[in-house]
Amino acid sequence: MPLTILFADARAERLDIEQAVAGPDTVLLNPRKASFDAIERSAWENADGVIIARIPITREVVGHLKKARVVVRHGVGYDVVDLEACGAAGIPVCNVPDYGTTEVADSAIAMMLAFARGTVSLDAALRADLKAGWTHVNNVTARRLRGACYGVVGFGRIGTASALRARAFGMNVAFYDPYLPNGAELAFGFTRAGTLHELLEMADVVTIHSPLTGETKSLIDAKAVAAMKPGAYLLNTARGPICDTAALVEGLKNGRLAAVGLDVLPVEPGGANDPLVAAWQADEPWIRGRVLLGPHAGWFSPDSFVDLRRKAMETCFYYLRDGKLANCVNTEFLKHRR
Repeated sequence: MPLTILFADARAERLDIEQAVAGPDTVLLNPRKASFDAIERSAWENADGVIIARIPITREVVGHLKKARVVVRHGVGYDVVDLEACGAAGIPVCNVPDYGTTEVADSAIAMMLAFARGTVSLDAALRADLKAGWTHVNNVTARRLRGACYGVVGFGRIGTASALRARAFGMNVAFYDPYLPNGAELAFGFTRAGTLHELLEMADVVTIHSPLTGETKSLIDAKAVAAMKPGAYLLNTARGPICDTAALVEGLKNGRLAAVGLDVLPVEPGGANDPLVAAWQADEPWIRGRVLLGPHAGWFSPDSFVDLRRKAMETCFYYLRDGKLANCVNTEFLKHRR
């Protein structure tokens, strides 16, 4: 029997890259829907493997995965998947951790440079009034990066890539990651902070590169913002709920934060009910030039998109065909395999 793989909410209209990996005998279903209920139950129940981008794989959905032997998250984060429910059902959950490493690291650095050199705010001022905007004063977040401290929260693949880029600008790099073994900092010559607050107190730029877990949700809250070095930049290209945007607003208002760059928001897409988004949309004077928002696109380039599609398919198909399990993120809950 040919294998059947369900791409529940694939971003691509045609699965040509995926079909090239699996060969012509594998059936690829591509409904491209936004919810579990919008897809026929038979598609869920008859799939040998499931690849999802944003549709939550809840305990209820797992109950309909009658044949599925693997679930692959079409991306790095896996907070939309109930890892425990999949594990109890004998279904490994895998992700694609390495497809957009360089792009996300570049995005964090790009936001930092935009604030330090004023590329966005100066362009906006010139566009509004070419004559009156012909001045440096509209770069309200300018600072010298050489010699400043670049603080990384989460020193995995992307955090490391981001740190190496910062070092090329002459910055001093420090990081906080309680899950790395002792001595991880020695290979790079970076400073390792023992606690998050220790890092926040020393960093001129704080960049978030952690997964979203119960431990990291609202990690950057009012207490964390209050611990930050006055005039720091806060960048988040990881997951939105890691930062409490109300706390960021207060930090911007009281000057603790000079600038905030977010490619992710607690609720996506952002809305006016988020205090930071509301102030940004209104272009209030106190926030002007101090906030950059992105549509969770820091991962994207045409090259990274090809990598993501190919790697997700390889992870799913090779497991179904050969039993080769890669990038499994629910091992602790996986008592058996189907």
